[in-house]
Order: sequence, then C-alpha cells, then structure tokens
Amino acid sequence: MSKYSKQFKLKVVKEFLKSGGLKRVAHLFKISHAQVRNWILAHRLHGIAGLNPKPVRHTASFKMQVLQYIDLYQVSLHYAAAHFNIPSPSTVWMWQKLYNEGGIAALQSKPKGRPPMPKQSEIAALLARPSSELTHDELLRKAQYLEVENAYLKKFRGLSPAKALGKQEQVQVIAELKRSYPLQVILTVVGIPRSVYYYWVNASFKPDPYLDTKMQIKTIFHAHKGRYGYRRVQTALSSQSCYLNHKTVQKLMAQLGIKSTVRPKRYQSYKGALGKVAPNLLERNFGASRPNQKWVTDVTEFNIKGEKVYLSPILDLYNQEIISYTITDRPQISMVMQMLQQAFKQLKPKDKPMLHSDQGWQYQMGFYQEALKEQGLTQSMSRKGNCLDNAVMENWFGIMKSEFFYQEKFETIESFKQGLHEYIHYYNHDRIKQKLKGLSPVQYRTQSLLVT
Repeated sequence: MSKYSKQFKLKVVKEFLKSGGLKRVAHLFKISHAQVRNWILAHRLHGIAGLNPKPVRHTASFKMQVLQYIDLYQVSLHYAAAHFNIPSPSTVWMWQKLYNEGGIAALQSKPKGRPPMPKQSEIAALLARPSSELTHDELLRKAQYLEVENAYLKKFRGLSPAKALGKQEQVQVIAELKRSYPLQVILTVVGIPRSVYYYWVNASFKPDPYLDTKMQIKTIFHAHKGRYGYRRVQTALSSQSCYLNHKTVQKLMAQLGIKSTVRPKRYQSYKGALGKVAPNLLERNFGASRPNQKWVTDVTEFNIKGEKVYLSPILDLYNQEIISYTITDRPQISMVMQMLQQAFKQLKPKDKPMLHSDQGWQYQMGFYQEALKEQGLTQSMSRKGNCLDNAVMENWFGIMKSEFFYQEKFETIESFKQGLHEYIHYYNHDRIKQKLKGLSPVQYRTQSLLVT
C-alpha cells in the first residue's frame, strides 16, 4: 500500500497548479520536491488514475521498455515509475536488479509459488540434444548449465581432488558460485534440493556440539600412533568421563578422516612333518579362567631393507599378554628354546599350562618337546592347514604389524628391534582392550590377582 493516499496526492497537485513553486509546495506538505514533481508528471500523463495506479502484471517486453527508457534519457526511478504509471519506484529497481543478474529471461513473469527444480534426467536430456534442435531459451539454459557445471567442477577439484565433497563443503562451493550464477541453476546442476541446501546453511552457523570430543578423539588416536579403532577410542573416551555410542565415535572419526590400519596376513612357518606332531588339545577353546593356564605361540618374519628378522612370542590366553619373546636374525631352534626358558620363569610351582602352536618345524623338534615335558607343560598343535586353530596368536601378529611394523620406517635392524621391544611393552602395559573391560593386559592381570 502507498504511504500517501490518492486524496493527499491530488491535494498536493492542486496546490501546485494553483500557486506554483515546487519547493514551496514540498515544504508546505513536508514531502520531498521529487515526489511533488513525480505526482505532477503522473497527473499530467494519466490524470487522477496516475496518482493511485493499480498493480498490473507487466510483460517482460514492457519491463525492458521501462529499463531502456531509463538508460536512454537518464531519468530517476521515481520519474520512470511516474511516467509509466507504475505504483512504486522499488518495482523498477527490482526489474533493474533482475536484468543485471539474469538478463531478459529473468524479467519473465513467474507463476506463484516456488518453481519445481528440473530433474537431473531433464538436464541430461537437454544437454544431449543437438544445439540445432533447441529453441533460443533452451540454448540459453544449456549454456548456463554447462557454465555452472564447469565452475562447480573447478571448485570441487580445488577443495577435494581425491574424494567426494561433504554437505558442508558443497554449501561452501554453492555460496561462492551464488555471486555469479542464480541459486536455482546451481542447485539443479549440483542435484541438491533447496530445503537440504538451506538446512546445511543454517547448520553451518551453529556451533559444533562435538568440537571438544573431536579434540579428545584426535589426542587419543595420535597418542597411540593410529593404532586405535573406533571401539577402542570409545573405551578410552569413557575412561575420561565422555560417554558416547560407538557409532557416534565412528561417525566423528570419519568426519576427522582418521581410522586404524587394516591388518595384513601373517607369515607361515610350516615345512611339513619333521618330527612328532601333537594332537589339537586346545580345540579353539581360547578362554582361560586364570593366568598361566593356556599359552599360544608362533613365529613371524619381518623384512627390513632386504634382511630378515624373526619374532617368537608366547601369549597368555587369559589376558592376551605377551609373557615371553625372542627376536633373532635367523629362525633357529635356539630362538624358541630361549623363549621357553624366559616363559618358565613366570610359572609358579603349581602352574602347568598347555602350550599350543601350529605344526611349525620348531615345535616338532625333540629338544622343544622334551623341555615342555620336563617342565610339566602339555603340548597342543593346530591341525594341518587350519590356521584358525591358532587364531589368537595370528590375530596378535596382525595387530602388531598393522600398529607398529607398517606404521614406521626403519633405517637399521637395531632401530627395528628397539622399536619392537617398545611396542611389546606398550601393548602389555598401555594398550587397552574391549574384552579386558577397557584395561591393558597387565592391568587386567594385576586387577584379577588383587580380587583373588
């Protein structure tokens, strides 16, 4: 609605016609002399109807005529509105803005309500059609789609050349493209609904509720050199009084772009039947009710700059602790025997554990089997070709290699051996496990001894 009534405007015009003096009339009625001049012009051109023009749905050609008139005669928006009997100068200003942003196509009258976004299939069909078959408007649309698509791809590669953009990154790109292209066209090319776009725009202004938690996650992850997956990170967070669902932790780690290393396959040491093979007494019953009840062992190989290094550990199934190990440059029987002697020192007089291994040549040797017999240990072996019979030991090798061996670069054999010693200590004393109630193997064993 106009700020001034038709009667007031007519009164102003009559005062001017009676006495003259543009500034005098403007001062008398406390309005700008430009308004007085425009009302006089509108009355002269259109009579009383010019003082209160009704809103009309103008065509694009009429709007263009008004804009060309302004450009040709360099008149003001107020003067042009009065000359063409347009209710408000702001209407002419909006036409100028639309024309500057989208050309004559932007001056076309649009139906009420929000226009539906073209489907991707419709865009693909338009782009696939030869230019000779397209109308003038379709050619303009095609050129605009291609221009926006090219601009979007440039921004896309600049932000993330190797992976798909997330919603927040897409919103960032769209916000930059909005300076040069209509939003509707950009959203159509990108394939994002308008509601989704505005949702993410609003979300980008909200503070991240998990900001502090993400900092905790990054600290835990890097403190353990990328060895923790989302479940172990969740347990570590719980120990810091931050309680989250494991799926939430997994999602936050994905947003941070961090995850643990995939485990590789282990080295196989089987060389056929060289001695006496023991029966499979363990039978994949990997549970143990007390320390030094069930042990498992195996040998794994490392390649350090073309040189081989071998690790032979014994793992206690009660708490997954490495209770004894040897590191050597050659896979000799002395390596296994030295490991056994270290392990025997952990035993109390009443401890008579079962020691399970695969059918590796070391474990078929008479020296090895005699040492077990003298100490009162029961020997158990996996069945031929059944690696799952010793799955816990293989699992530990996978953990160790993914968390230590494949994470580091070793210049010398000695630096590798020193790092392996440090990792085994870290694994036993610091690395928490879900199955051990969020404790490390040594912590779990110590706690159980205090309870008993």
